[in-house]
Amino acid sequence: MNTSQKELVKGTVPVLKAKGNDLISYFYQRMLTNNPELKDVFNIANQASGKQQNALTGAVLAYAENIDDPTVLINTLKAIGNKHVSLNIAAEQYDIVGNHLINSIIEVLDTAATTELIEAWTCAYTELAQIMIRNEADMYQKNSLKKGGWKGWRSFVISKIVAESGEINSFYLTPEDNKEIADFFPGQYVSISTFIPELGHKQPRQYSLSSNSNNEYYRISVKKEIGQTTPDGIVSNALHDKIVGDLLQVSAPAGLFYADPEAKNPLVLVSGGVGLTPMMSMVETNKNALQRNQTVWIHSC
Repeated sequence: MNTSQKELVKGTVPVLKAKGNDLISYFYQRMLTNNPELKDVFNIANQASGKQQNALTGAVLAYAENIDDPTVLINTLKAIGNKHVSLNIAAEQYDIVGNHLINSIIEVLDTAATTELIEAWTCAYTELAQIMIRNEADMYQKNSLKKGGWKGWRSFVISKIVAESGEINSFYLTPEDNKEIADFFPGQYVSISTFIPELGHKQPRQYSLSSNSNNEYYRISVKKEIGQTTPDGIVSNALHDKIVGDLLQVSAPAGLFYADPEAKNPLVLVSGGVGLTPMMSMVETNKNALQRNQTVWIHSC
C-alpha cells in the first residue's frame, strides 16, 4: 500500500466507529445469502446475538487504526489464525470474504465510497489476507507433520459419555481410523462439527480439552446450555442427545491459551462455571507430569 492509500483507510476510522456494526451486519447477511455453504463454518448463535459482528467490527477497526504497522496486531492475528485452522478455513475462502466485504463497503457507504477509497481498502484487505493465509498455511503444515496430526476434519467416535453433573457431560472421543492422535498443550481446544437437523446444515463449536494429553482419546466436557433470556444452545443440546458410538468431526488441537507443562513457577488458576474445563486439563497435566510446583485454583460457580 502507498502512503495515500493508508491515509484513506485511516480516514474511515470515524465511520467504522460510528457505523461499523451496520456495515459488518450487512456484510454477513450478504455473504451468507450468496454463499450459504459458509453456514457450515460460521457460528449461527454468535450471528444471532451479534457477538460475531462485534468481533469482526473490532478487528477491522483495529486494522484500520494500525495500518501503518499491522505487526502490532500479531498476537490477535495468531489467535484468529488458530481459530481459522481449527475450522479448516481454506485460502480461496478469503476471496469470497474479500468480495463481499468490498461490495458491502460500496453498497453501504454509497456515494462516500469513492473509487480511490475502494482501491485502498481492496489493497488493505489483500495484504491482510496474504498475511493470514501464509500464517495459516504454516500452521496446517505443522499440524500435518506432527506425530498423530492431521489437517481439516477427522472422524472421531464417542467412545464414552460421563455425566459430571446435572448439566455437564464429558465426551471421550477416539479416532474412527484407530490411528494415532496429536498431543496438545493443557488449555488448548478442538473444534467439533455436527449436523443440526433443525438448521439443515452443520455447525462448528470450539470446546476446551478437559483432560491431560494422552495417546488414546480427547475429552471435552460440555454444559447443556438452557437459555433463560436467550435460546437454548443448539450444539450443546445436540451433543447431549448423542450416544456412545456416534461420530463427530473433529479438528486438530489449537489455541494460544495454555499452561507450559515444563514451567517451574507456581500455577495460579482462576475460573468460573463451565470455564473450569481448560483448568482440568492443566491440573491433570500438572499432576501427571509429577511437577513439584504449587498449584492454586480459585473457582466460582
